[in-house]
Amino acid sequence: MKKRDLYLTKLIQFKDKPLIKVITGIRRCGKSTLLSLFEAHLKKSGVEAHRIIRMNFESFEFDGITDYKALHSHIRSRMPTTEKYYILLDEVQQVNSWEKAINAFSVDADTDIYITGSNAFLLSSELSTLLSGRYVEIPMLPLSFREYLDFTGQHQNGDLLSSFNAYLELGGLPTVVDLMDVPETLPAFFSGICNTVLMKDVMERNRVRDATLLESVLKFIAANIGSIVSTKKISDYLTSSGRKTSSETIDSYLKMLESAFIIYRARRYDLKGKAFLKALEKFYIVDMGIRNHLTGLRNTDYGHVLENIVYFELLRRGYDVAVGKVGTLEVDFIATRLKEKLYVQVSASIMDEHTRKRELQSLQAISDNYPKMILTMDKVIPNDYEGIKIVNVIDFLLG
Repeated sequence: MKKRDLYLTKLIQFKDKPLIKVITGIRRCGKSTLLSLFEAHLKKSGVEAHRIIRMNFESFEFDGITDYKALHSHIRSRMPTTEKYYILLDEVQQVNSWEKAINAFSVDADTDIYITGSNAFLLSSELSTLLSGRYVEIPMLPLSFREYLDFTGQHQNGDLLSSFNAYLELGGLPTVVDLMDVPETLPAFFSGICNTVLMKDVMERNRVRDATLLESVLKFIAANIGSIVSTKKISDYLTSSGRKTSSETIDSYLKMLESAFIIYRARRYDLKGKAFLKALEKFYIVDMGIRNHLTGLRNTDYGHVLENIVYFELLRRGYDVAVGKVGTLEVDFIATRLKEKLYVQVSASIMDEHTRKRELQSLQAISDNYPKMILTMDKVIPNDYEGIKIVNVIDFLLG
């Protein structure tokens, strides 16, 4: 198994803490592998195998466990002593009212519980109420560029640009690395991911009837990553294309796609008014391979592709990320983490004087003294410009 140290370290930090650990993320991003890595860590640290209860509800082995009573009964049968048990459950949302069983074990037994899920309904208001603050969410994303290099064996002293271009095209779902030597298998893989997410994590759970409209909304977002959009803009576009719909329906579908972790929303923040704006947001696709499958590599704005990559890298590093508005100007990202704040502009190149002036102007309009940077693919760049750092995107991703 390839390592996912960023996430494994988080699990280890929370080990034996009185919190249910909830690992969320899109299907096939590596959640099951992470549980396997953690299981191996437990055994290596001296936990006997019989005290680790591992169940994957996408396996036929547990197909008969469909409700919380059966789940509780099965787990209880594997806990014959009063020892501490570690419960590791994959895709537990397949079990009806599973949270009742989990809550019972967290209250009535000496357990340390870890669960994964591919849908944000895993952390619905009902669950939040039942567990009342006794869980911690660990969001998981596809491979970062640094992880991608480790997985492919294309280490940092190799041809980084070629590796980066492959990463931009194929994305970072771990399975892709295993399929890269047979490229003709990749379209079927991405198609399977998209269909499963749309069918199981969106349509079935939300009882969506219009699959074509849902797919059209997702493809619109894929083609417009990094662009400011509104539900009305999407509705008007689809209606003009012969798919009559409403802003309310679009808003509902966007929330469903967010809940399946396939799209992420970046809200706009008015730096002068110090408030989030209620309209005109940006959306990003969780994986470039999925995005390129949906668009067929058309409508590709290289700057927006880089923006998509940087957005998720900031999330991996623990930042909350918003889009900034400074008067009539826009800042690509306001990244905040505890008492830290970072302003980021992303541009394919700033070698052109007009482009450089435009990108600098937005950052120069910000009156506070938090760090500011422009990320670009340029190789020959100044270290900074009046206190604004200019950093190569690949260097940033590996930094």
